Formats: sequence, C-alpha cells, structure tokens
Amino acid sequence: MSYWGKKYVLGGEFIIVKILAVLPDFIPTEPVKQMVSQVLPDMAVVSSLDFEKNEAEVLVATTFHRLGRKELSKFPNLKYIQIASTGYDNVDLEYVKEKGIMLCNIPVANKQSVAEHVIAFILAFLKDLIFLNSELKERHNWPILTGSRDLEGKVVGIIGMGAIGREVARRLLPFGVSMIYHDVTRLEEEEEERMGLTYVELDELISSSDIVTVHVPLTERTKGMFNSNVFSKMKDGAIFINTARGEIVDEKALIDAVKKKGIRAGIDVYPNEPPDFTSELFRLDNVICSPHIAGVTIESQQRFLMETVSNVMRYVQGLEPLYRVLV
Repeated sequence: MSYWGKKYVLGGEFIIVKILAVLPDFIPTEPVKQMVSQVLPDMAVVSSLDFEKNEAEVLVATTFHRLGRKELSKFPNLKYIQIASTGYDNVDLEYVKEKGIMLCNIPVANKQSVAEHVIAFILAFLKDLIFLNSELKERHNWPILTGSRDLEGKVVGIIGMGAIGREVARRLLPFGVSMIYHDVTRLEEEEEERMGLTYVELDELISSSDIVTVHVPLTERTKGMFNSNVFSKMKDGAIFINTARGEIVDEKALIDAVKKKGIRAGIDVYPNEPPDFTSELFRLDNVICSPHIAGVTIESQQRFLMETVSNVMRYVQGLEPLYRVLV
C-alpha cells in the first residue's frame, strides 16, 4: 500500500521508507500517481483516512484532511509529514512535537497566485467593476460617471510579510502606491528600502491605510484579531482583503463595518468551508467573495506537486527537507 523507498543514512547504509499520500476526494488519484511515477513509482495515493492503521513513515497531505491526534495515531511509525500547502493549521502541532515528527509545508508555490488575486480584488473595487457590469447587463443602463478611482497614490497596508506578503508588495510597487507593513518580525532596513516598504505599528497601519490586506497564519494570537475595535479604526470606505484564514476575522464585526463604515471587503476564506450561505455577508453589495481559491491556479498546483515531490525525495535521500516548521 505504500512506496518502499531507500533512504541513505550515515555509514553508507540504506533503510526502507514507506510513503503514503492522502488527497482530497475531488482530486483523481490515478493522474497524480502517473505524474510522480518516475520518482516515486509505487507511492500509495488514497483519498481517505478511513482505516485503523498504516505503517507509513512519510505522510503527504493537504489541508483538506484534519490531521489531529486521532488521525495521526493511526501511523505508529510516522517520522515525516509533508503538507502540500502554505497553511498547516489542520495539523495537531502538540502531537507532532510530542512524537518528534518532522513537519514541512510548501510556503512558496502559490505566492504569486494569491498576490494576483489580492490585486484583482483591489482593482475590482477601485474601478467599480461589479457595479458597472451590473448596470450594463442587468439594468441596461449606461453610466456616465462612477466612483472609479486610481490605485496610484493609495496607501496599502500589508499585515504579515512572509512569502505572500512580500509578493504582494513586489507586484504593487509598479502601481505607485505607498506601502506600509506590520509583522512580528521587522525586515532589515535595506530590504525595506529595496521593496519600498515602511514599518509601522498595527494601529497606525489600520488607521492610515486605504487598503488593508492580511497575510498572517492562523494562531491563537491571530484568531479573531479583526474584531469590531479594529474595524472601527479603519478609514470609512477603506478596502479590506482577507486571503489568509477565515478565523482571523470576526464575521459579524466585518458585516457591521461594511454596513456602517462603507468598508469594501474582498473575502476568499471563511471560518467554515463551505460557509453558511445564509450569512448576511453574501448579500452585501460592498463584498466580493471567492471560494478559498486565491492560491489555486493550474500553475500553482503544478508548482505544489513539484515542490512536494522534491521535498519528499530530499527526505528519502537523507537530505534536510526545505521549509521545516519549527514546533
């Protein structure tokens, strides 16, 4: 059921490694097997963890399967988990630490895809595209004037300056915007200058930005960080974009901010997915929604697959894998 690979260890000895990949059921397993057959010819690929026990030492998974204590305990020999995604909040980090399991993610494969999605949100709002499309197609109206605005000269606040945050900044630079950012770790001054970034405290970013885009992981610290108090400090009519994790935002507080302050929100992630479609969020004109797909393009999925396979091969060959998560 699992791929039997050879791992090189000190002293020139080879040991056997078993690998199992679990994919969401909407991804056909056979095409994936064929794509990786040359490097991992017998790797087992399944779509469910509905079994009692598996002898795999390497587990490849996405964020679509919960890897809690119950699920991970089915793998008594597990030594390495490769998450084929930027996020890994589906993994029980306490269990991983307790068992000494190595955990790696792929934080770079979709950075350009998410960054482009963020810019698409921004331009859709600034250029009034939803309203104009509706006027022509639904009302057969021909507006002479609109509230369309230029991106140039706007203040963009980026919260979280990891791989995706940096990619957003890099792609926004040619638009002539002013970019401020906040992160728990400040960049080196030379890098700030090169990227056109100015570091500010979070409160200043929230109150000064015309556009706020969030790129932080979901942690106990960031859960619910965008509450009514934070939204109250934003400029009226500012643009708020969340392509990170839904739990970072208090949905009720966001709805109130859209209604009372004219906040325009581009939302790609939700606390529960699929979300509760009866929520008022989906009836607000100033909100554009997408189905947690910002980082999902044909190109990004190819990069994820290549990076994932490459990292697993590094481990199997006795090399230190990339993007290790410190737990």
